[in-house]
Amino acid sequence: MKIAEIREIATEELAERIQTEVANYNQMVLNHAISPLENPSQIKKLRRTIARMKTELRQRELNK
Repeated sequence: MKIAEIREIATEELAERIQTEVANYNQMVLNHAISPLENPSQIKKLRRTIARMKTELRQRELNK
């Protein structure tokens, strides 16, 4: 997900999406530990998306 797409999301929805993505990330890491994923770069991509979302949420908190 690109930063432009993240900026269009409402703050409340962004917080919910972060929680959902973190849960997906944790599940993906657990599944990868048990049996390797077909595309392990998905973990890296998801981790960076979560970081972008958290960064945008923090910027909104500071700008209020």
